[in-house]
Amino acid sequence: MTKTYQKKQVKPSWLVEFPFSSLERDTYTKEQVDELIKYAIEEARKIDEESMRKHNRDATVISMILGFTALALFVDGLLRLLGIIPPFMQIDIDVLDKIVDRVEVDVIDKIKQLPIQKILQYGK
Repeated sequence: MTKTYQKKQVKPSWLVEFPFSSLERDTYTKEQVDELIKYAIEEARKIDEESMRKHNRDATVISMILGFTALALFVDGLLRLLGIIPPFMQIDIDVLDKIVDRVEVDVIDKIKQLPIQKILQYGK
C-alpha cells in the first residue's frame, strides 16, 4: 500500500486563537483578512482535490461494472443465438439450425432439379 504525503499547512499564529465572536476585537486588519482568505482558498482546493479523486475512483468502478455487465449480456445473447448455450425459459432464438435446415432443403432441391451433365459441364 502506498503512502501519500500531504503538504502540511501552517496556520497563522493568530488564527489558532481565532475569535469568532468577541466583544474585544470586532475588526481585523487587511493582512489578517488576506491570511484568512488565503487559508480558506487552500482548504477549499484541498477539499476539491479530495472530492474529485473520490469521484473519479467511484466513476471508474461504476463504469467497469456496467461495461462488464453489458459485455457479459452481449456474449450470452450471441452464444444463445448461435445455439451454443441452451434456450432460457423455452425462448429459442437459435438461428443456426434454421439456416442449416433451410439451406439443406433449398440447395438439395435445386441440385436435384439440375441434370448431372449440366453440373459437370459448368465446371469445365
